[in-house]
Amino acid sequence: MTLALLFACTSSGNQGAQEETQKPKIEIIDKPSEEKVEVLIEGKLFTSYIYPQNIKKPALWPLISQGGNELTRQFPFKKKEGERVDHPHHVGLWLNYGDVNGLDFWNNSDSIDSEKMSEYGMVKHAKVLSTENGDEAVLKVQSDWVSMDGKKLLNDETTFTFKVVDGVRIIDRKTVLTAVGEKVTFTDNKEGMLGVRMARELELPQEGKIELSDAKGNITVVENPDNTGVTGNYLSSEGISGGDVWGTRADWMKLSGKINGESVALVIYDTKNNPGYPTYWHARGYGLFAANPLGQKIFSEGKEELNFALEAGASATFYHRIGIFSEDPSPEKIEMYNPN
Repeated sequence: MTLALLFACTSSGNQGAQEETQKPKIEIIDKPSEEKVEVLIEGKLFTSYIYPQNIKKPALWPLISQGGNELTRQFPFKKKEGERVDHPHHVGLWLNYGDVNGLDFWNNSDSIDSEKMSEYGMVKHAKVLSTENGDEAVLKVQSDWVSMDGKKLLNDETTFTFKVVDGVRIIDRKTVLTAVGEKVTFTDNKEGMLGVRMARELELPQEGKIELSDAKGNITVVENPDNTGVTGNYLSSEGISGGDVWGTRADWMKLSGKINGESVALVIYDTKNNPGYPTYWHARGYGLFAANPLGQKIFSEGKEELNFALEAGASATFYHRIGIFSEDPSPEKIEMYNPN
């Protein structure tokens, strides 16, 4: 099915039918004093583009379903009983990479020791370029990929388009990276590239030691965690499920489960013009869900290696679609919203 068919409205002339196909109003509100831009659907928060310095990159957080449930992990911004507190750099939905001219952008956070900060980079929000409201809302932003001493490696212009199609909340993310001043190499690395950290309910049930937070933020090490309410499961476009999806290539990947009784799913779509398509999936059972088109060596057990590079002044575009379903959609339904 084409995108044109998806977005077509019925023209029966019946007023009731027109009301049924009316798209919800989406509004973008810039709040620079709070270092965020809110995205509202019919007046209710869907997500925010946030850029506090402590998380070392901009992110979309939280991601909220039609039923009002947060699909993203709340740590480190909120305290939630039973939630993991590992990997403080896993915040909302973001895009960066583990080795850019030798600097680690992926793992950077306020938890890094000061003497090691020279080994890291950060994506620094520069400005909001423009916003549009309507039944499709558009947010354009500019960021800089810089070393911790301020040297700029990449210019980042990202366009987010937010829409609701047949009840599915869709985020189209287009990021254009341009090398500034010198050649920039994305050395083949498993830590990348489009990532999202999911709520505890959408983790895959597992045994073994994990770190959990209580309602006051105190950390507890649990040897055999209570998996009550932990319902997550992966499914790829290639028919692979569960933890076996890690290190496989696929056109799209679904993570589904239930939160407060609502069936939900988050689907990330890769697109054919992206470097490294179809992407490898760095998707873990503990809640990290990432598409990594540039890191291939570890996933292929050394059979492939990319080391993607941009000459000074050259650009690369990365386009992904994120679909948030208030159901557990079949592969056939997921394909209905595939932008390829």
